[in-house]
Amino acid sequence: MPEEDTAAERACQGFVQILYIPGMSEPSQLRIGELSRRSGVSPELLRAWERRYGLLDPIRSPGGLRLYSLADLERVRVMQQHLADGLAAAEAAAAAVRTPGESTKAGTAGRSSVAAVDQLAAALEGFDEPGAQAIFDRLLAEVTLDVFISEIVMPYLRELGARWERGEVTVAQEHFASNVVRGRLLGLARGWGRGVGPRALLACVPGEQHELGLIAFGLALRTHGWRIEYLGADTPLGTIRSVAESLDADLVVVSAVMPERIGEVVAELRPISRGRRLAVGGAGAEGLETTGLDALALTADPVQEAERVTTLLQAR
Repeated sequence: MPEEDTAAERACQGFVQILYIPGMSEPSQLRIGELSRRSGVSPELLRAWERRYGLLDPIRSPGGLRLYSLADLERVRVMQQHLADGLAAAEAAAAAVRTPGESTKAGTAGRSSVAAVDQLAAALEGFDEPGAQAIFDRLLAEVTLDVFISEIVMPYLRELGARWERGEVTVAQEHFASNVVRGRLLGLARGWGRGVGPRALLACVPGEQHELGLIAFGLALRTHGWRIEYLGADTPLGTIRSVAESLDADLVVVSAVMPERIGEVVAELRPISRGRRLAVGGAGAEGLETTGLDALALTADPVQEAERVTTLLQAR
């Protein structure tokens, strides 16, 4: 099958590789500075949300410090999502407080995800962009961003790629659907460079056009407090290196859908890996250990890998 016609399938064949980023603290109890860093919300605004809306429920340490839980962090993230969707602050806070840390929304998505994927497929493969956007709007009002990515978007893209390979959808349908999904994901990415968390620079290696998995991974990282700088498809390695240096990026993530693409640029990636933390994503990360490149391949879906990466960093 021609490589250029497999965007949806390739985007879902595993994802990233990442190494240590300093400064992450133990996650069970967070001081407000750490809560601010991981959420991208200033301490002043967090205190205002706590005071005005009861969004946070801290405990006191023996020394009198206010300590926040992962449930508090989840409520902040849910509130941010509702604010991004256009709710007023009071409404966003009320909706976030109603959502437990484990997220009843995730359970709702689990029960309805198959039907949602089917509805999305019908709209996108019928060239119904307004209908697809309406489905996206409804889903994003019901579930968190992580659930939207892991239980709706990625399963749909995997199924789309498989159906294209079986000849059940046309090249036009696959390209149309991939472009609509890409546009929506980039819309959700607005402002993902704001905040005070660690900074990740994301780019596809030269010649690589498939970026859906990379965008999804950036969104998933953002929910863990990362700042994202995105260069996109077909980026020269020299450009990636110079931007990483100018931004002092904590992490550089490069993505490819074919292992040979990474093999072709290993020599150019080595200076990046020596200067800062490097990540390699997509199916192109397969066999990375044989290259001797100082990088770690992550091969699960973007949400799982973002969570695993953050946990690994916290352990450091």
